[in-house]
Amino acid sequence: MVINKELLQARKKVSDRRPKFVRQESWRYGRLAETWRKPKGKDNKMRRQLSGAPRLVKIGYRSPRKARGLHPSGYTDNIVFNVNDLASLDPSKDAARIAHVIGQRKRLLILAEARAKGIKVLNPGKEQKTEEISDTKDTSEEKKGEVSTTERGELKEEEEEREDEKEFEVDEEEDDENEKLMRQTTRDRKKKGEEPRANNDA
Repeated sequence: MVINKELLQARKKVSDRRPKFVRQESWRYGRLAETWRKPKGKDNKMRRQLSGAPRLVKIGYRSPRKARGLHPSGYTDNIVFNVNDLASLDPSKDAARIAHVIGQRKRLLILAEARAKGIKVLNPGKEQKTEEISDTKDTSEEKKGEVSTTERGELKEEEEEREDEKEFEVDEEEDDENEKLMRQTTRDRKKKGEEPRANNDA
């Protein structure tokens, strides 16, 4: 929801016509950044505002007084450190911004109080994810407490059985390969007219 649309449009109109203020001869020398520096030379053409020189920073380029400091949503930006700071805000025109030093526990309290009073929060963050993380932490702790020694022993036995099954499967595959090789050699010898050798295993 956007409020104060007229003020925002007036501010945008002024900012669109505002020139880009650059440092003198920053376009000429690569070692000079474009960040604004006021020219102070005695014969400086930019300071004297001769024709062709870039514009200087002047107070006339400011945005309307009522539109200064407004958030793009039209609300005023107010930093909040605790729940008591929300009492002085007007939900119709003021919005809250939670300070970056606030922890997760106090942030959730501020969000709950702002929701109850109908105050807009500009940086709510990932509120749902924080709640999900807290829920998952609680469930994981409960699961850890529920696991007993007998269950751990059963899990170990299941893992050992799986490893034995894997080893047995590998042995069977090796036996099958040996039998295939023996059959192939006997076929080759029959084709050549040789008698097959007796199996050593028999």
